[in-house]
Amino acid sequence: MILSSFLFAFMPAGTIIVYVILILVLLIFSALISGSEVAFFSLGPTEKDLLKSEDSRNGNLALKLLEKPQELLATILIVNNFLNVGIVIFSSSLLNKLFHDTGSSTFHFILEVLSITFMILMIGEVIPKVYATKNGLLFAKLMAFPLRSLSSIPPFSWLKSFLVNGTKIIHKYAKYRGVSITTDELEQAILLTKEESTSEEEQKILEGIIKFGNTDVKQIMRSRMEVVYLEEDFDFQIVLNKILEAGYSRIPVIRESFDQVEGILYVKDLLPHINAQPDFAWKSLIRKPFFVPENKKIDDLLKDFQEKKMHMAIVVDEYGGGSGLVTLEDVLEEIVGDITEEFDEDVVGFKQISPNTYIFEGRTALVDLYKVLEIDGKEFESEKGESDSIGGFIIEQSGRILKNNEFIKFKNYKLIVVSSDKRRIKSVKIVIGQN
Repeated sequence: MILSSFLFAFMPAGTIIVYVILILVLLIFSALISGSEVAFFSLGPTEKDLLKSEDSRNGNLALKLLEKPQELLATILIVNNFLNVGIVIFSSSLLNKLFHDTGSSTFHFILEVLSITFMILMIGEVIPKVYATKNGLLFAKLMAFPLRSLSSIPPFSWLKSFLVNGTKIIHKYAKYRGVSITTDELEQAILLTKEESTSEEEQKILEGIIKFGNTDVKQIMRSRMEVVYLEEDFDFQIVLNKILEAGYSRIPVIRESFDQVEGILYVKDLLPHINAQPDFAWKSLIRKPFFVPENKKIDDLLKDFQEKKMHMAIVVDEYGGGSGLVTLEDVLEEIVGDITEEFDEDVVGFKQISPNTYIFEGRTALVDLYKVLEIDGKEFESEKGESDSIGGFIIEQSGRILKNNEFIKFKNYKLIVVSSDKRRIKSVKIVIGQN
């Protein structure tokens, strides 16, 4: 205020013009600095590669500034605050000069607050940041040299060092405090930050990564009823026929039942012996099986597959009995979606009758049901017990094996048994919107 009063006293004729020019200049600088914050920190790998390929002076300088993001951010914030303070001082003085004889002091205060705030927000913050979001590369190259120069000029350089060093001390203290973030919060954050350029496939991959660590092996495994296996007393010709019929590269070998898995036969190990005699001792080629519990998380299973260099595991229950089989492909499909190989046949486990009506096989896994209906399945997961299939879920909820045309209502779904016998539910009709 003292400085502005001094200027008004000795420059009565041109003060207003001088102040307007000063304010406009400060606003322009503030807009450029504010825009540079968004521009620099929104550069992705693709934009950085473009800067490297250009090999220009400003591009290399921008990359060098990004090597020390804390110092860059500190410089931007400090300079921007200096500029905004200058805008407030000169704008306040100008308004006092223009309206010192009109209205009350309260009116002057409200006028100053509203006009100055609006001016700084719109011209100095919002507009440049919106522009910089769409033209980040251009803005970063434009502001690289000015920011590099400002970071080395006192008092900005002093304040920058003080701010960065102070932040390091805070980080050392804060690193001992864990931040708990739930998967729901992460999922919500992804939905909020979704960009127009993000495809539906990319969005599904991000959501799959979030849910990855909370998924059990039991949820993605293939049930023992669906597993193709060999018995150890099969002769060689039967083994070859089974392999040709199944079309798999790895097949479990059992003794009497799936509760006694002896090992895994790799088809590639049989190739050198393809013309062997029927009495060939193929069991000597069996490899040691890898067993995992039902409640193992699939992110841990993926690490085990990588460390052991294996692609298949036998899933066992709490009593050691065989529950099913899980492969590396099953794990990866939880992130990237279904992986179809060139020799895979299209197996349709469901049929859509209308937009809200489906018919599923009773053995269809609940996790596959969620994918078809495009739901997260939290309602089913919170209510189900040990079941992993649609049929098993209905049996759990009803307490018995329902007969044909009997049904249960669950949340917003009506689950109608289409076909069943004394042992299991074969097919189920699901009607959405039946509460």
